[in-house]
Amino acid sequence: MTHGQLLSIYSPAAVSRPPRGSTLSKAEIGARVRWLRTKRGLTQAKLAAALRLTQSNVSAMERGDRGLTIHQAVRLARILHVTVDELLTGGLPPRSTSGQRGYDRKLLLRLAKIEALSKRDRQVLLKSLDMFLKGAGTG
Repeated sequence: MTHGQLLSIYSPAAVSRPPRGSTLSKAEIGARVRWLRTKRGLTQAKLAAALRLTQSNVSAMERGDRGLTIHQAVRLARILHVTVDELLTGGLPPRSTSGQRGYDRKLLLRLAKIEALSKRDRQVLLKSLDMFLKGAGTG
């Protein structure tokens, strides 16, 4: 292979971008980490100790201010008893790029946050949502 051929293979133009909507934001991953952590009954401090990080690093990760390395993702998935795929994507298939309606990831993230609420807060929110939907003619 010639030098020119190698350059054409590894040029930025030769590397395709992922389909729109298929990239993972730190905020989405952070929200999922928080949801899984609370679902498992872990505090940020306990999770931090298991990951060999500080509690403030875990907090920054959950807020989406800090990303995580591949090694941290693997360790985090083991601690939270999920696969890395479930940790990063929630186990959802990638969004369809063929025009079919895919999952609304923002809605799913909101649902995860709702599930992490106390039972009482969740009941109040769902009752309000039911009333709104009934008034909108969809309930």
